[in-house]
Amino acid sequence: MIKAEITDKELNSHLDSIEEDKLRIFTMADGRVRGALFHGTRFVNQLRAQHNLGILETYILGQASLCSALTIPMMKDMEHTLIRFEGCGSADGYSVEADSTGYVRGYLLKPQIPLEKPLENWDLKPFLGAGNLTFSRIHKDDKFPQSSTVDVDGENIARDFATYFAQSEQINTAFNSSIQFDKKGRVIGAASMYIQIMPKTGGTAKVGSQVDSHAEESDDDEKLLQKVENAFRACPSLGLLYSEKQVDSEDIILGLFREFNPVITMKRDITFDCPCNKEYYIQHIKALPAAQLEDIRKNGPDPLEIVCGNCGSVYQINVSEIG
Repeated sequence: MIKAEITDKELNSHLDSIEEDKLRIFTMADGRVRGALFHGTRFVNQLRAQHNLGILETYILGQASLCSALTIPMMKDMEHTLIRFEGCGSADGYSVEADSTGYVRGYLLKPQIPLEKPLENWDLKPFLGAGNLTFSRIHKDDKFPQSSTVDVDGENIARDFATYFAQSEQINTAFNSSIQFDKKGRVIGAASMYIQIMPKTGGTAKVGSQVDSHAEESDDDEKLLQKVENAFRACPSLGLLYSEKQVDSEDIILGLFREFNPVITMKRDITFDCPCNKEYYIQHIKALPAAQLEDIRKNGPDPLEIVCGNCGSVYQINVSEIG
């Protein structure tokens, strides 16, 4: 990827003053609940710069990418997931990929979304609308991806992701994502979080051993899980929290879930990045039919301009480079 430079000095000064982007994985409630918190303010600013997006476009692709980043700690071994939404709204949808190595890339199906009137709220239903959310997963040795699709309402991207996990994965999962803009439309805070309720056969040996996976939840267990869900819903705007320079990710996790004894088990980097490069596209051009290659050599254009749809990188390739 050719990394787009963020040239806004005031924005760069703000980014230098806030906590670094990082994904923190945690468990709590004796292993019955797992989750992750991803601070991604620089992440969202980078994807915006790569695709040169407006405010609404940044909000939609940013939300989808933040939620997609949260699927990385759920991956097993080497895994790559394509998450695609196609809806009936004016934005058409989005396509985002998350990789177990720690990068996310993606794009909007319609890079410029038509607006009939100024935005009054962040209800995305007019722009995404009811549609299909598809997860396509491929592991290192798979020949073909494994795909699953659910119907969602397109009103809120985080809730759409939760719907997918409830229906397709049959795992009780909650997502929360937030992007904070300043008065000039700059992204000054962005983050996402999920929690996932594990079956009784999971978690610690103390809880998971000798348990029938089909056994009904006890009253105490239901009360515990309800308390965890209530704590999650009580989370204030993550984007607003991270826009304030004194916020700390570990304080957010410990503050929200203190009574459930959360333990942060891992920290890792997640970036908006793309494995594309100039040589990749040169090889693709060389694979074109001979007649088409000959036409390019004779009639140009020279240089060829190739734009990566996933990250917006623009590659200038001289005709002499394709032989």
